[in-house]
Amino acid sequence: MWRGLHQTLQSDTIGGALLLGATVLALVLANTPLAPVYEGVRDFTFGPEALHLNLSVGAWAADGLLAIFFFVVGLELKEEFVVGKLRNPRTAILPITAAVGGVILPALIYVLINLNAGPAALNGWAIPAATDIAFAVAVIAVVGRFLPPALRVFLLTLAVVDDLLAISIIAVFYTSDVELLPLLLAIVPLGLFALAVRRGIRSPWILIPLAVATWALVHASGIHATVAGVLLGFVVPVMATKRARVRVGTDAAGEPLYDGMAAHFADRWGVVSTAFAVPVFAFFAAGVSVGGLAGLAESFQDTIALGIIAGLVLGKAIGITGTTFLVTRLPGLRIDPSLKWIDMLGMSFVAGIGFTVSLLVGELSFGVGSESDDHVKVGVLAGSLIAALIGSAILGIRNRHYRRTTPEF
Repeated sequence: MWRGLHQTLQSDTIGGALLLGATVLALVLANTPLAPVYEGVRDFTFGPEALHLNLSVGAWAADGLLAIFFFVVGLELKEEFVVGKLRNPRTAILPITAAVGGVILPALIYVLINLNAGPAALNGWAIPAATDIAFAVAVIAVVGRFLPPALRVFLLTLAVVDDLLAISIIAVFYTSDVELLPLLLAIVPLGLFALAVRRGIRSPWILIPLAVATWALVHASGIHATVAGVLLGFVVPVMATKRARVRVGTDAAGEPLYDGMAAHFADRWGVVSTAFAVPVFAFFAAGVSVGGLAGLAESFQDTIALGIIAGLVLGKAIGITGTTFLVTRLPGLRIDPSLKWIDMLGMSFVAGIGFTVSLLVGELSFGVGSESDDHVKVGVLAGSLIAALIGSAILGIRNRHYRRTTPEF
């Protein structure tokens, strides 16, 4: 029973459905008479003040639960660099450059729209730069059953690089007043965690306390605590060794098959991230009171929201497709033969779904609960919805084309 549930929770469709359900529920609660209850739970604070951990429930979700999400991202990034598509620069060059273009152009569009809105508005330049891999891949899974597998691979690789860029942006541009002592102390539990996993230790009684200590010290240093999740993921070994490996079955000859520790932890913690951490974060992050039609109209008059929408819808599509087109003008670089440019355009619109990390960057840019933060949420939700609808429409048409041309077996 666990194995069946485990596989279900790992599916792209279910992950996207949980995220969407949490978002819709938050919006409903925030715009009904139950709003005070929702806000009271979100803003309730608890935790030890001496450790700088007297946080609201919403902050615990953003700083704590998202660290689990970024831990899984760190594991997947390392796997891609060691044994995946990012290992071969020639294979990875197209999605890598596409991801860079898909980060730079949305940020540039946002800045241009907010150029005369004052320096405070410019703090949100990175909000439309992120792609939400869970939502994006879920859309592909729902509307693109017959699309070429190469399109999903391209999107996954692009999203992985996008995550790496987003992590770097958060660490470099949204961190201030770094306390060196806690940061240096964080090396101790991080090093012990790395030593334990390299020796094949999987006991949660050992690893979780070390991971929590690393997270708490990084949080106390002033660096956003989700970076700790990435660092913990990066130190887990990918290759199966005699010490660090997990048996997963046998081959046709009866010889045992092993997974490396990174694959093992990604398999286990990916479920926690998909089924709990990300939906709970979305539930507490997406609950914005739009104030009816008048409130929506006010949000859409704010250049912050407009910059986010334009960045997610136009910036992602033009940045990803345009960069890929320019790079393929170089000798020896081409998109996969099974793909057409209209497929790439549809995929690039889907990559404009910038939910989880966009909301996080919005909170870091303007502060939780501020008027600008509310406009950020409206912009992220509207931009992501528009991008999803356009991308789904294009890929839905292409899916019907490929269904007609796919031979029956």
